Amino acid sequence: MFKKELIYGARNYLPEEICIQKGFGCYVFDTNNRRYLDFISAYSAVNQGHCHPRLVETLNKQASQLTLTSRAMYNNVLGDYMQKICTTFNYDKVLPMNTGVEGGE
Repeated sequence: MFKKELIYGARNYLPEEICIQKGFGCYVFDTNNRRYLDFISAYSAVNQGHCHPRLVETLNKQASQLTLTSRAMYNNVLGDYMQKICTTFNYDKVLPMNTGVEGGE
């Protein structure tokens, strides 16, 4: 099962020999349908849990309209989002980023 990853994948660390196939809430399931409590949570990238119905619905709704825009153009919802963040956290301005890398830069 791991053969293709071993052949084609660059190695940065050796993973556990568990093959995760799906997730729901705080659990992930392997290809033998064994359940694990996900303490890794994709290194905090999915700290809201896996496949939460409200988030899946929201993602599908947005993806059916528009997947992504560049900051080189305006879009119809970014200003509202920025206002909400500034108002909620008492910020003067906000600069949303895709990953933590840009945040650090």
